[in-house]
Amino acid sequence: MLISQAHAASEAAQEASFFADPTFWVAVAFFLFFAIFGKMLFGFANTKLDERAQRISDEIEEVTRLREEAQDLLASYEKRQHEALKEAENIVAAAKDEAARLSQEAAEQLEASLKRSEQLATERIAQAEAQALAEVKSLAVDIAMDATKRILAKEVSEEKADAMVDDAIKNLDGKLH
Repeated sequence: MLISQAHAASEAAQEASFFADPTFWVAVAFFLFFAIFGKMLFGFANTKLDERAQRISDEIEEVTRLREEAQDLLASYEKRQHEALKEAENIVAAAKDEAARLSQEAAEQLEASLKRSEQLATERIAQAEAQALAEVKSLAVDIAMDATKRILAKEVSEEKADAMVDDAIKNLDGKLH
């Protein structure tokens, strides 16, 4: 028993000395400090991490929204570009059609102008021919008259000339209505 008593006494002394030891109390204070402030520190860190996670989530949503807007804008610009290309093709086709129409009109006007010029030239030629014929007839009449005067003056006597004049006067009534 003595050993047991000694051992019990030694344990009691150790226990008493354990609670009396300042190292024990520093350790207890240290653990309490970290337990109390650790909980606060953990709560603070958790709040900060939650705020950061929320901020990252908001940024991801903003980036997603901006990406969708950019895709919509890109689609809009591609649609506008496609429409502009179609419009340009339509303008080019309309310009080609207009050029062909104007070319056709110009050809028709040129042909009509050439026909008018040809008709005018034909009319001028006909007029010149008629004028030349009239001049030739007039000249032929003048020559015939002159020749007739000469022949009559040489070959017809005065009595025969008077008879011809009288005969012409008689026939004049039938020729003048």
